[in-house]
Amino acid sequence: MRFHTRKWVKPEDLNPNQTLFGGQLLAWIDEEAALYTTIQLENSKIVTKYISEINFMASANQGDIVEIGIEVVNFGKTSLTLKCEVRNKMTRETILTVDNIIMVNLGDDGKSKPHGKTRVEYVKDRLAGEE
Repeated sequence: MRFHTRKWVKPEDLNPNQTLFGGQLLAWIDEEAALYTTIQLENSKIVTKYISEINFMASANQGDIVEIGIEVVNFGKTSLTLKCEVRNKMTRETILTVDNIIMVNLGDDGKSKPHGKTRVEYVKDRLAGEE
């Protein structure tokens, strides 16, 4: 799994127990999934359709650095299915896992649209192909 984003747990990210609020972490995951999908499908018109069971395995505290990992599980006709792991950057302890996040590609009409992708692509490879 590739870990693309790091977040620093700040006071405004905490719940009443003084640990990272799960809702804040889920917002970070949703944003990361959207960014990853936008880059993969080369389309900024995407939506989150489904997030499977969320498994909270550990907490994070103020001052911790968490990193969010995303990996493609499947390319559908109009969708991309991802899995996610969030871990503590310093200890490598897993904080949370999500087995399936389904992101859907949209057309200009706001309806699902085939994306034509079948494998993970890296921007550096796309740029190299333009030379």
